Formats: sequence, C-alpha cells, structure tokens
Amino acid sequence: MKKILNVGIGGVPFVLEEDAYARLDTYMGHFRGKLGVGGFEVMEDLEQRIAELFSANLGTDQVVTLEIVEKVISQLGMPDGSPESDSGSQEANGDNVYAPHKLYRDIDGKAIGGVAAGLAAYFSIDPVLVRLIFVAVCLLGGSGLLIYIIFWLVTPAANTPAEKCELRGIPATAENMSKFSNYGK
Repeated sequence: MKKILNVGIGGVPFVLEEDAYARLDTYMGHFRGKLGVGGFEVMEDLEQRIAELFSANLGTDQVVTLEIVEKVISQLGMPDGSPESDSGSQEANGDNVYAPHKLYRDIDGKAIGGVAAGLAAYFSIDPVLVRLIFVAVCLLGGSGLLIYIIFWLVTPAANTPAEKCELRGIPATAENMSKFSNYGK
C-alpha cells in the first residue's frame, strides 16, 4: 500500500503517490535552480503544462504514479537541456510530443500592434514581408488597415512563454519556454 498526497499543480488538484510527489518536487527544485532569478513566469507556465500532461496521462484510477511523473519529466526536460532528464525532443524519447500551433500577436517583435510579427512567426516568414503586404493592400485601394485592426482586436497577445512557443509551433518544453522568459525585456 502506498501513501498518496493531494497536491495543487497549476491550479488543478491532483492525487499523487508519495514517491511520484518526491520525484516531481526534486525535478521542480532542480528546474528552479537552473532558471535562477526572474524565472517565476516560466515556473507558472511549467506548472500549467505539467497539469495538462498529467490530465492527459491519467487513466481510470485518477492517481498520478511515478511512471507518469517520469514520462512528463522526459517530455519537458530542463531549461538548458541538461541531463536531469531528456531535453524533451520527440526524437530523443520516442513520444509524439504535441506542439500546438496557435495564432497570437507577437508583442515582442511588434512595430504597431504585433499583428504582422505574429502572422510572420506563425507562418515562419519575415515580418517585413507581412508588413509590406499590409501596406500594399492599403495603397492599392484595399482594406489592409481594416484587416489589420480586426486582427489586432480579435487576436490575443502572446504574453507567456508557453504562448510564445505555441505561436512558433514548437513544443512547450522547459528548454523552449526558458528561451522566452526574458525575451524582449
């Protein structure tokens, strides 16, 4: 018989086996140490990502086991890709890591509202090209300005490191999220 603990991770309650909790606590401590000062936002995103992965991996028993914790840690990795666990790459651990690709305004690369920078990051093209397209549509009698304003109003800004990963279509691993923790500041 194993002891279990009720734990809140990323604002979601989970039931963890005692050994799974100890492993997760060690990982989080090591992760926090690798980030250093200013990693609060990344830690919040990491907890939310862990909660998502736990929810996706829970079976009918609804208890997070050591096996699930190890699987999640191998998917997330460390912020610098160090050997605490795998770097989280798809090829390295053989898992199909889901990398959502969502459209956001890129406020770090913005010229006006981040619409062109967000579209450029989403489609992996140069932001100058997207800006030129908007200007050309405006000058050729089109409604480029109206389209820009509509995009500005309906497209959310990529504020968190996880959203910045989603914008670029890369997995929200610890290493990738740490790249955006102080990006543009």
